[in-house]
Amino acid sequence: MVIHYFTFVAREVREHLARLGYRSLDEVIGRTDLLQAVPLAEYPKAYALDLKRLLADPDPSRTRPRKRVQPRNDRPGDVPLDNRILKDAAPSLKAGTPVQLAYRIRNENRTVGARVAGAIALKHGDKGLPENTISIQFDGTAGQSFGAFLANGMRLVLRGEANDYVGKGMTGGEIVIVAPEHAAFVPSENVIIGNTVLYGATGGQLFVAGRAGERFAVRNSGAIAVVEGVGNHGCEYMTGGIVVILGETGVNFGAGMSGGIAYVLDEAGEFSKRFNPELVQIERVKDAEDAEMLKSLLTKHHVLTGSKRAAEILDGWQRCQPKFWKVFSNVPVAKTRPSDVLRRDLMPVAERKA
Repeated sequence: MVIHYFTFVAREVREHLARLGYRSLDEVIGRTDLLQAVPLAEYPKAYALDLKRLLADPDPSRTRPRKRVQPRNDRPGDVPLDNRILKDAAPSLKAGTPVQLAYRIRNENRTVGARVAGAIALKHGDKGLPENTISIQFDGTAGQSFGAFLANGMRLVLRGEANDYVGKGMTGGEIVIVAPEHAAFVPSENVIIGNTVLYGATGGQLFVAGRAGERFAVRNSGAIAVVEGVGNHGCEYMTGGIVVILGETGVNFGAGMSGGIAYVLDEAGEFSKRFNPELVQIERVKDAEDAEMLKSLLTKHHVLTGSKRAAEILDGWQRCQPKFWKVFSNVPVAKTRPSDVLRRDLMPVAERKA
């Protein structure tokens, strides 16, 4: 549909050019002599606008080309961190052999991991690489879109914090984010990743030992995530995947959510007032399959992040399980079960909990 739309736009542009007697846009760029103001007698306010400067020829002598290409929006000396990663991971990308790398990261390092994911896709296709082939440790503060478009075979571990759009469009792989070592705050009570996390993700896994901002997992359609609290509009427009929230949520949770499952720990008893019931319903976690899946994800979260929050919940499982809500679409179909949502290649999470 998009291709057809732009094809018709291009065809109409060619028709307008043909009527003017030109073959390309390059021939008319800068030709202000081809423009004239349309008289609008019925709209007198329109004449309050002086269009002379817009219609003036900026270079009547034609000493400069009409088409002025603007400089790229790159800052001098701004070398993407992915350039270094690609160079260091080149042998692994070529042969598919495991490699472990480590880097400092700053908030000026944006979309870290995307170029590496692109290189994996170029050589290995959608299948990607075996699990954790390229494992990268980061320390510091990640800029926007950390782990965007992550592919199978990648594992990014960040000790620090990250800005918005973590895991945007990720299709596979694994992202682990924990608070800085010796942090002077309780991670489960503080935001360590920004807004709109997992926007449009179709696969992969995310484990965050801390809270997230607003619109967590918006338009998520396949990723699995564990986080320790979210802001407003969590799981907005979610269509697939599994999200586990080990703490408080903001309002309007699940707005427009038409698929997937979310599990929310509601110790304060407030969640029933905070979710959006238009497309989803909630029920307590009682089913054995739900409980097993939830516990296995908690176990993996604890193993990967060392989360004290996860450890407390696991230690008090009999007390905590009844406080979990299951959130799922209220579309009148068969009851949504974890096995219906989990992709086959992600199912071994329970087997890997040790």
